[in-house]
Parts: sequence; C-alpha cells; structure tokens
Amino acid sequence: MGRLFAISLEGNIYSCKHCKTHLALVDHILSKSFHCRHGKAYLFHNVVNVTLGEKEERIMITGLHTVADIFCVSCGSMVGWRYEAAQEKSEKYKEGKFILERFQILGPDGSNYSIALEAQIGGSDADDA
Repeated sequence: MGRLFAISLEGNIYSCKHCKTHLALVDHILSKSFHCRHGKAYLFHNVVNVTLGEKEERIMITGLHTVADIFCVSCGSMVGWRYEAAQEKSEKYKEGKFILERFQILGPDGSNYSIALEAQIGGSDADDA
C-alpha cells in the first residue's frame, strides 16, 4: 500500500474526490449496504493508493472491531478504514476488507456524493461516538 497505481479501466473505478487518485475497481465491491456516520459506505475486497493509520478498537453497531483508517496516498484525505479484526464470529468476514466512505470518493461515472440526511438519522457501522 503506499505506491501509486493508475487503474486503466475507464468508467470502472472509484477515485478520491479531492485529488481523483484511483482507489478501487467496481469489480472489487463486496457490498453497497454499509453505512457510516456520513451516509453510505461500500465494502471492498481490495483498494489501492492508500496508507494505513494506527490500529484502534472501535465500538460499532455490529460490535467491537479493530480497524485502521485509510488515507489517500496522494492528498492524505481520510477515505475510509480497513477491518483488522472482529470480535463477533458473524463479523469475521470483514477482516482484511476495506470500507470506502461514499462521500469521500467519486463514483465510476465521476459522480460526487453529498452527506445525506439519512446519515444523521440512520444507523451506522462506524463508531457510535
């Protein structure tokens, strides 16, 4: 992680909304049904062009998880987190997977996503604090 990669599949990538650095392929999405404190979030099998922050324990709606925030390697913006460990057996599938917060990325068509009202009233898999 930390090396800059350019993905050459036009229209099939998610990018950092701040600097347009390529982050993930559409094909690597595992789920679009995640939510964070700012709205929608997507679970990815793999992302590129990110650096990992410090591991920390977070209480989330789905239980206690050890996570590390991920940052765009080009501009340093926080774009999501990586699940390092899950305490609940039913949540183990998330280990080693990445969350990209939709409001921090550009969609494959270049679309921007604003922080939605649903983020203020809906549930979250991000920390409750």
